[in-house]
Amino acid sequence: MTSHRENISVMDADDIRRALTRIAHEIVEKNHGAANVVLVGILTRGAPMAERLAVLLKQIEGAEVPVGKLDIGLYRDDYATNPSRALVPTLIPVDLTDKIVVLVDEVLFTGRTVRAAIAALLDIGRPACIQLAVLVDRGHRELPIRPDFVGKNLPTSRIEHVRAHLKEVDGEDSVFIVKPEAKE
Repeated sequence: MTSHRENISVMDADDIRRALTRIAHEIVEKNHGAANVVLVGILTRGAPMAERLAVLLKQIEGAEVPVGKLDIGLYRDDYATNPSRALVPTLIPVDLTDKIVVLVDEVLFTGRTVRAAIAALLDIGRPACIQLAVLVDRGHRELPIRPDFVGKNLPTSRIEHVRAHLKEVDGEDSVFIVKPEAKE
């Protein structure tokens, strides 16, 4: 008997570009412009997404939007039992006080990453509000967290995995579902 994993493509580079463009427009609409907005990407893939959104917001609004990157490693509720990677410095280029912070991540699943990110942000400053932008919302929340901006809602089973690849990190733009191993 052989086992294999099946990868099902759900977004390609054009789909991701369109989703981020739509999210950028929704950020402008919801916030009546981008003047008070700060984008903060959760490392690893949220950071390049935030950079891309900043470029799109500049095209739409003509204004520079500050972009930060946030390492939530020490804020994770599983850090003590599962330190998954080396910590990277958090970089927030402006004071967050009274700013609209748009937290950016690639895939929203249980909500635990976002909870950790909110805790980290609140240790840095006191924004007027925190909004959440995700490329993919796959459901299965364990915490009462809901995104404000979604590129694609993707119903999945709990045993499936959703992988988002970005060219800045992975050399390509794609989103795919990884099905569990099937026995033959």
